[in-house]
Amino acid sequence: MADDDRGVQFPTGPDGRRSTAALGRAVVADALRPVDAAGALAAEHETNWRAGYLTHFRRLVEAGLPSAEAARSIAASGLASLHERMRVAGDDGETGLDALTTAPAGRALHTAEVTGTAEAERELSLPFHGDRLRGDALLRRLDRWVEAGVLEPSCAEAVRTVAAHPEWLSLPDSTAVVLGAGAEMGPLTALLRWGARVAGVDLPRAPLWERVLDTARGGAGTLLVPMAESGTQADPRGAGGDLIAEVPAIADWAAGLPGRPVVGNYVYADGATNVRVSTAVDALTVRLLEARPDAALAFLATPTDVFAVPADAVEQSVRAYAGRSRSAKLLGRPLRTASGGRLLRRAYVPGTDPGIADSLVAQQGPNYALAKRLQRWRATVARASGSTVSMNVAPPTRTRSVLKNRALAAAYAGAHRFGVEIFEPATANVLMAALLVHDLHTGGGPEHEHPWQDEAYEAAHGGLWRAAYAPRSALGLAALLGYGAARA
Repeated sequence: MADDDRGVQFPTGPDGRRSTAALGRAVVADALRPVDAAGALAAEHETNWRAGYLTHFRRLVEAGLPSAEAARSIAASGLASLHERMRVAGDDGETGLDALTTAPAGRALHTAEVTGTAEAERELSLPFHGDRLRGDALLRRLDRWVEAGVLEPSCAEAVRTVAAHPEWLSLPDSTAVVLGAGAEMGPLTALLRWGARVAGVDLPRAPLWERVLDTARGGAGTLLVPMAESGTQADPRGAGGDLIAEVPAIADWAAGLPGRPVVGNYVYADGATNVRVSTAVDALTVRLLEARPDAALAFLATPTDVFAVPADAVEQSVRAYAGRSRSAKLLGRPLRTASGGRLLRRAYVPGTDPGIADSLVAQQGPNYALAKRLQRWRATVARASGSTVSMNVAPPTRTRSVLKNRALAAAYAGAHRFGVEIFEPATANVLMAALLVHDLHTGGGPEHEHPWQDEAYEAAHGGLWRAAYAPRSALGLAALLGYGAARA
């Protein structure tokens, strides 16, 4: 059996194919069925999932708004469907995903330790436009972002709290298990600069680990590395593990690490592999929580998704729409008419509480949407069971995965014309790492009545929730205006 055929896989259909669309339709329908039978039926009968998934992923949020119980039911049903339907392939055939919770590890992973040589940073500082903001400069930047609608006020307040408690930065008595150690949006670099203990997990690829190990040596913390052999120093040629194929081995290794484990899901892959690796991480999470009930969970939610948002976000967007320039008003009406109402639509009906911020981007596709939504579902279910959860909306960021898509790169280059700020990776990484630190020292933040409020808390959406226009209605024009800058 080829390596690509091992581990977590999509189920095989009657025609012998592993259909990502069939899996997506079925999971969304199963998630909706307990609370929205009509929505479940519509998802099941969607004939063009690649183009039509946007409506059904929005419905997953809308159907959960009437009550906290409805939202938690959607999350639990979606996860149950995914675990029931996804398969695990090995030399002896295929099993269900839940077999990974008890399956023996295929090999024992050993730990190598890398200790950084730098002094730990004792003050929160944020890289921004070639400078590092700290103290009053950092606080002023947070105030400007809130005023511009780039961050939720709760996000800025959380960062202010961390800045006032620099002793939190090193995460004493915890081990941050960074799944996706080489991820561009992960917190590994920031945590090591702050002197934290970090366990890195990523694919066994020597160039990737050379970069990660260099980061650890230049930091101030301790990096724990899974190794194939015991008694060896960290060597990029023997480091890492395949999350898709080695859930039991990696989960058991992480369960044996010192301190309270903080399991951070920062994995990303292209296309269908994103669903496979995200599902594998979810199975690993379930297994690890069985062994270590004290474990905390951490996620980064994508800003290009659907969220319920508070009334003050709706009000700021409504004010922005009413206060747009005369030329914008003159151009907007014929554009909306010519496009059948698709271009430059107002983001919300005034007075909506909560509003629905629909920032799904069709170009990212249904596999990306499902991979990110299952993380939100796990956060909701884990929080309801009493686990400490850090799940924060990250800002739109100029990562390599985004910029290699020409349409998205152009849209990001033109986004500022529509009130959306695109972050550089260095800024986004430290900002989100600071929010993680805050959540771990505050039990996951305040308790809210409804899961949508948990998701909206501390969101760093870059302005997508508070801008004048519905994001998709301005995306094409942003791309057109940003095309030249993106090429440059």
